[in-house]
This record gives sequence, structure tokens and C-alpha cells, in this order.
Amino acid sequence: MMILSASIISSNFLNLKKDLQEVRDAGVDWLHIDVMDGAFVPNITVGPFILPFCKKATGMPLDVHLMINHPENLIETFAHAGADRLTIHVENNPNIVRTLQEIHKLNVAAGVVLNPGTSVHSLDSLFPFVDHILVMTVNPGFSGQKFIPEMIEKIKVIRKKIDDQNLNIKIEVDGGINGDTIASVVKAGADIIVSATAIFGHPLGIKAGVDELRQNA
Repeated sequence: MMILSASIISSNFLNLKKDLQEVRDAGVDWLHIDVMDGAFVPNITVGPFILPFCKKATGMPLDVHLMINHPENLIETFAHAGADRLTIHVENNPNIVRTLQEIHKLNVAAGVVLNPGTSVHSLDSLFPFVDHILVMTVNPGFSGQKFIPEMIEKIKVIRKKIDDQNLNIKIEVDGGINGDTIASVVKAGADIIVSATAIFGHPLGIKAGVDELRQNA
């Protein structure tokens, strides 16, 4: 069954508690928290302080995407703040296996992210160490970007690699996911769908956005 994770980057931070409780009540499964440092990606968002608030307001699992340099320095902080899943990039982590192992020692699910320009071959030695793989279908840094359709093939290739090895690894997809694009990524093999603008920015409200995604998947 598809897991829907709402990215809070597009929520109304002046009314955050209400927005988060509304996505919970609309049937969203997880909250996705994009952490950006202004160095690895050209934007700055939130830090670990936001996690206890999100957990207290909703009780939902927290799916944390670390778009930062040197994530190994902050994984313990985010784990203690309430992260249920921590996802790090393959592009800037020379000691990525060690970092994934450290995440697991903190009793947190560990995943890796592939940017659009990163080859699936970078995953070949990482399968034994991950619970999920996040495929970016936009270049990371900002919400509301246009979906890159060429990433569908990447999702299919990763799905085949997982299935051929009979691995218990979920595929997560993030970037430009809306009512028009969700079916193609689910068909390609995605298990977890991250959406921001299509949920929080839907013209008819959050519940309508969630319902549209569910119906079109």
C-alpha cells in the first residue's frame, strides 16, 4: 500500500499546527521534513528544533531528509529530536556506510538519496545498509518545481534491483508529485510518495489535495 508523506516545506508556518493536524486528519501517513543548510543546496529551511513540535502536534512518523554537508555530525541530534527515518545523500558522503550504520545504532531507519544526475550504480554497495532509497524527481532545494519525467526509468531500474535480490527496501520519490504525475511513479515501483505543493497548496484545501493524490495513484 502506498505511503503518503507530506512535506512541510510548503505548509503555512504561521499556522503550522493547524496545517499539520489537517494533513493527519486527511489521512497522510508521515510528515516529511526537508533540512537544508544553504551549502549543499541553495536554500535554508529548518533544524532539529521543529521535530518535537511536529511530533507533539500530530503523533505522526517523521521522515527527515538531510540536504546538508557533514550529516554525520547531526544524525544523533535529529534522532534524539524525534526522527523516525533519516535520509542522507550519496553525493557528498565519502563515509556513507559508516553514517548509515550509525543511524541504525540510534534505532532510526536509514536511507539514501539520489539526485537526478546521480547514477543508480552508486547504490550497488549500499543495499545491505538501507531501509529505503529516495529518488529525487526534481533538483533539490525548492518546492514547486516541475517533475523530471526521465526519472521514471531510474525508479524502474532501482525497483528491479531490489526485487531481483528479494530485498526489503522501500522506494521513496520526491519532487513535482501531483495528481498528474503520481500514477507514473507508483506504476514504476514507488512505495512512498512525498508531496508538498500538491497538498498544502491545493486550491480547494489540504484534504482535497490529499484525496486527489490518493485517487490518482
